[in-house]
Amino acid sequence: MYRLMFKLFISKTDPEQAHNRVMRALALFGKITPVAALARRVLRWGYPSAHYFNRQLTGRVGLAAGLDKDAIAVRGLDALGFAFVEVGTITPKPQPGNDQPRLWRHLADETIRNRMGFNNDGADACAARLAQLRATAAGKQAVVGVNIGKNKWTSAAAAPNDYAYAAEKLAPYADYLVINVSSPNTPGLRDLQAVESLTPIVRATIAGAQAGTSRPVPVLVKIAPDLADADIAKVAALVKTEQLAGVVATNTTIGHDRGPGGLSGPILLPRSTQVVADLRRELGPDFLIIGVGGVTTAADAKRMVAAGADLVQIYTSFIYHGAFLPSKLNRALR
Repeated sequence: MYRLMFKLFISKTDPEQAHNRVMRALALFGKITPVAALARRVLRWGYPSAHYFNRQLTGRVGLAAGLDKDAIAVRGLDALGFAFVEVGTITPKPQPGNDQPRLWRHLADETIRNRMGFNNDGADACAARLAQLRATAAGKQAVVGVNIGKNKWTSAAAAPNDYAYAAEKLAPYADYLVINVSSPNTPGLRDLQAVESLTPIVRATIAGAQAGTSRPVPVLVKIAPDLADADIAKVAALVKTEQLAGVVATNTTIGHDRGPGGLSGPILLPRSTQVVADLRRELGPDFLIIGVGGVTTAADAKRMVAAGADLVQIYTSFIYHGAFLPSKLNRALR
């Protein structure tokens, strides 16, 4: 039914307008407590427990950052069967993002291209929203990751201060934090993946999280699929040296000729699984790897896990295949 609706109606609407309508609908759905609670129970039935982020997860498939940029629909998304929901990317100060148009569908191969540019309400507003969420019993149930980044106008030298601020504000409400230095849509951001730039950001983020809460909050770093193999090894070494919790691999790719912005979808799966395999070889068994990029089917999810991912995230396939996909994939990984 969803696929038919997508083909006949949704695919013919402006992608960003459709995104905004869906987020409003999911936010409303989450506020209808009895309905959301029932959906959560039904769509998670039969899942085993998995222990990550100092929490018991009902499943291994979560939502990647980028969909719920401002943490407005966590309860609705949680009710759909996502084992965890990653919100953001959230920057210290609010910013509008890049000029429109900045979101495109490529229907032939079910990919999405975006150059959004970290449009979000800022750390203070999102922290207040997450505080309200965590004040409810249902909100406490949800496993929430928070993806943080720097403001567009912040220089590379001052970037650690941005990450520290966002971490301090958001850590009290997060089950884990993700350092985003891999979006292609903020000028110069990907340059911060170089270990000499990334090291002070990692240390500032950890310090910010510790200043925000006495509770230990795992910190991960999200990397691009376009990194050279040697640079992936350097990031892995940094993860071990600085005792990060792990890596989210990968973000969108700029290795395409379809126009500005990063591309996501099935086309990314071969590279994302290779990066996950490389990271697992470098990191060994003791660090967390979240595999993301191109996962659409149960076979894709199993391929990502076989490559070395502990957990899996989806985004683009959720847009194309609808609300029951997270439940379906979580059942497949039982």
